[in-house]
Amino acid sequence: MPIDAILFDKDGTLFDFADTWGAFGRNLLLRLSQGDLTRAAKLGHVIGFDLEQGTYSEDSIVIAGTVDEVAAALAPHFPDMPRDELIDLLNAESATAPQAPAIPLVPFLERLRQLGLKLGVATNDGEMPALQHLESAGIRDHFDFVAGYDSGHGFKPGPGQLLAFASHVGVDPARVAMVGDSLHDLQAGRAAGMTTIGVLTGLAQAEALAPMADVVLPDIGHIPDWLVRN
Repeated sequence: MPIDAILFDKDGTLFDFADTWGAFGRNLLLRLSQGDLTRAAKLGHVIGFDLEQGTYSEDSIVIAGTVDEVAAALAPHFPDMPRDELIDLLNAESATAPQAPAIPLVPFLERLRQLGLKLGVATNDGEMPALQHLESAGIRDHFDFVAGYDSGHGFKPGPGQLLAFASHVGVDPARVAMVGDSLHDLQAGRAAGMTTIGVLTGLAQAEALAPMADVVLPDIGHIPDWLVRN
């Protein structure tokens, strides 16, 4: 069935995960620990981040979890900090994280637009940081729809954000492709009845994504040619 709209995950899909979020993890933990490297390293273990290497474990809650879930994991270590304050701190740190595009995004998105496709973003990040990230990359206006975990549609692996996008752009979910780097993205796509495209610019390997993906591509730059072939 032809594809009329594409919904992208953000982190690990539009933006390379490792290059973008390593600095975020280190800055966040040093801020939370007030510069205490030993405490920062212990907090890193809680969220699956190696402070010394600047890398995430494959099961890190930061990869596919929401800001609320990351805050919940950290909260026991900050009993005197209100949860809302911790969430605000996480969102603020996330919003300033320098983004590393997986590919040159402006020409890529313009090409998809020229093909007549509707475009959206669905992320388990907060809506405010997501909009700032897209704005910082100069691509906010290329999207018809942007939803974070806190936009009122639920979060992945649930299909709420995806179905909201399809409704917003007036496209049957069966004619939408969900593109992401994690199983959460692809599980959400399957639940919504969409085509699922896995990409390898996150931390998951091809063999992990393959069972839930209609196709696994090296990065989003391969999507236009794949659409033409299919």
